[in-house]
Amino acid sequence: MNKKHATAAAALLVPAVAVTAVLLARSHGGTDEQARQRPPARSSPASPAPSGSPPATPADEPPAPEGPVLGVKVDNAAAARPHTGLEHADVVHVERVEAGISRFLAVYASGLPDVVGPVRSARETDLELLAQYDDPVLAYSGAQGRLKPHINRAPLRPVPPEQLPGAYFRGTDRPMPHNLYLRPDRVTDAAPELAGMDAPSLYEDGAAPAGGRKTGARTVRMPGASFTFDWSSARRGWEVSMDGAPATSGGERLAPPTVVLQETTIRKGAFGDRWGNNSPFTETVGTGDATVLRDGRAYAAEWDRPTAADRTVFTTPDGEAMPLATGQVWVVYVPRG
Repeated sequence: MNKKHATAAAALLVPAVAVTAVLLARSHGGTDEQARQRPPARSSPASPAPSGSPPATPADEPPAPEGPVLGVKVDNAAAARPHTGLEHADVVHVERVEAGISRFLAVYASGLPDVVGPVRSARETDLELLAQYDDPVLAYSGAQGRLKPHINRAPLRPVPPEQLPGAYFRGTDRPMPHNLYLRPDRVTDAAPELAGMDAPSLYEDGAAPAGGRKTGARTVRMPGASFTFDWSSARRGWEVSMDGAPATSGGERLAPPTVVLQETTIRKGAFGDRWGNNSPFTETVGTGDATVLRDGRAYAAEWDRPTAADRTVFTTPDGEAMPLATGQVWVVYVPRG
């Protein structure tokens, strides 16, 4: 954690050194404990109103945000839709969880919306995934009992409801557990530096490279979920459908300018749910192939993240930087093919 953050966040800071070796070993299967343009933020109408850069060389790191990011674990069951605040995330990580369903880890670095949700529980994958960000704060509804010590040792600041109850509230338009929402400005009471976040980008962005294949739509299927991304030239983004229905947040159809299909190993994890379903672990450290969807085209790419502390870098197959389009990025983790 940066020195300027230490006093404000001392109550939430947890030791980070011990987990680093765990994350590095886990990424190789070695342990069994395992300048955005955005619409103005607004509250959910169903919730109470809360008070062309030059290309980089392959060795370049993505631009690091000034200060921490806020990660929010977001529900994606049918009962959790439509979402709130997801349209303001800088990056939406799409993860597979138990029973083949999906959840999101929404990462905010350039600003905070009024409300985000519905919020659900953290997973093992989130700890390794968030380690690449600078001083991350993680908001989530809870976690499996055996996972909690690992969260408390991870290089992040956890803010579940029991630590920051004033930041969460229950909506009235849907049943529990799909009605828990976060007011990010209340998180800044404990981590005030979040209020001044203004990261230009979490990935290298810029003009599209030559080549690519003209693509109108792409569908990704999980055992219990599906995502379709349809290119809209009018919106300059990929309109999202989930399980065959348009996906909205804040009353708008979600349409990120960039979608990355990142091929990786999704294996049996060390934890499960109360019904005995295993929660898969998605390896985000390593290397692999990827497909970058931007500007109505699909580009072959490769990803590289040597250690948990490193940022994920995307390159073209010949080793040049693979710039993403300016704006929101969705990263969908798919099994190696």
